Amino acid sequence: MPLTRDFFDRPVVDVAPDLLGRTLLRNTPDGPITLRLTEVEAYDGETDPGSHAYRGRTARNAAMFGPPGHAYVYFIYGMWFSLNVVCGPEGKASAVLLRAGEILTGTPLAADRRPKARSANELAKGPARLATALDIDRTLDGTDLCTGGDAPLSLLDGDPPAPERVRNGPRTGVGGDGADHPWRYWIADDPTVSPYRRHVPRRRATTAP
Repeated sequence: MPLTRDFFDRPVVDVAPDLLGRTLLRNTPDGPITLRLTEVEAYDGETDPGSHAYRGRTARNAAMFGPPGHAYVYFIYGMWFSLNVVCGPEGKASAVLLRAGEILTGTPLAADRRPKARSANELAKGPARLATALDIDRTLDGTDLCTGGDAPLSLLDGDPPAPERVRNGPRTGVGGDGADHPWRYWIADDPTVSPYRRHVPRRRATTAP
């Protein structure tokens, strides 16, 4: 069964850990792929320096402002897409980044899109890999995740882990005032979880005198 709208209409730091173990269904033109979520990160909009919505609404982040239970897809580094789930009341931006998962069905389809993966555990180990394996792009931005059936994307009940298996810590690659928010959540000892990396400031190019 698809998760209900009310599931997502809660504070993002409550929704994020509850997404672990849920099933993401992607109906691609070539067939369906299902994935069990094993790692996520919460971003709390205009109160969170690490969020795309920290400085307000733009054309790029408009989907983050609701309604809840919809997809927010963005393009990063000029190469990769990332898939997020919008949470909280409409008009208040917040979203959960889907960082990693275990492919349950449709493995050959995911592997065709991720030919460099060395094992099934690496197919969706990281947000860019997850989006690539599931054929996610900006055309899916704003997609309703609560409809199920033949919808291009849905989030289903799945099989949540026992509470003692859920871990949390700082978000990967987030710097500045949002660096230490412990809003990354993952399933302990799951081989599909991506490695944690602290933010490393980019060095600016210098011009010789």
